[in-house]
Amino acid sequence: MATLIPFHNTYQSTAAEPDGPQSEKRDLVLLHGWGLHSIVWDDVMPGLLAHFRVTVIDLPGMGQSPLPNDDYTLDFLVEQMAAVMPDKAHVLGWSLGGMVGIALAARYPQRVQSLITVGTSPRFTTADGWPAAMAPAILDKFTEVFDEDEAGTLIRFLALNCKGSATQRDDTRRLKEILYFCGLPAGRALRGGLAILRDVDLRDALASLKQPLLMLFGENDNLVPAAVIPDIQHLHPEMDWALLADMAHVPFVSAPDIFLQAVLDFYREQEIVPWEA
Repeated sequence: MATLIPFHNTYQSTAAEPDGPQSEKRDLVLLHGWGLHSIVWDDVMPGLLAHFRVTVIDLPGMGQSPLPNDDYTLDFLVEQMAAVMPDKAHVLGWSLGGMVGIALAARYPQRVQSLITVGTSPRFTTADGWPAAMAPAILDKFTEVFDEDEAGTLIRFLALNCKGSATQRDDTRRLKEILYFCGLPAGRALRGGLAILRDVDLRDALASLKQPLLMLFGENDNLVPAAVIPDIQHLHPEMDWALLADMAHVPFVSAPDIFLQAVLDFYREQEIVPWEA
């Protein structure tokens, strides 16, 4: 019986061919967040392709990816991503995709060359020693009403992604357009994703990372409050981080140019891509 694998696509870089063999090309993997799919990256894709060969992957049950009959856990998502990503790559993950990126980098340090997370915390909800995160009741409420109104719950969650952004109305409209482009995600994938966001604790995994790490946060993010940044810094003092002013949970939608500047500056400082002449 054939194995169901996630939808993935690789786009060749628009940059001049690098010196050396094919293996020396810079690969970048993009991992999206809960309920959406890879088209969410479209506004920043040209800027990334100017430096990287980019692979996009839809999480199982979302976008164009099938949903295998496995338990929808973080370990399952990590193995699904590892099965289709390049052997070595830089990883950029947003929200749930950022959690997958942290776990992927911890489990396969030889394959993940650097990690950028966007709107991601190693633990999304409050816990002992983790007081500044989102209250678990917020995700509990989404889970509670999900069975009654899957589409409505998804739309309300996307609106929460955008709440607090200076471009909130435009951001919400854009996410709705992206959502319906591939049809609604599978309910089991959405329930499993909410459980991961509510329950998974990656604080030890984050602290263990040795790869170059940049964590980007929105100043007005309602899912990953800026107040959690000092606690994350305590876990990983060597990480780079940036707080993006007037933005919420989707800075690559709100202000693609500002987002790209932060990303590419990190890659230049780490000598992953060259400084422009």
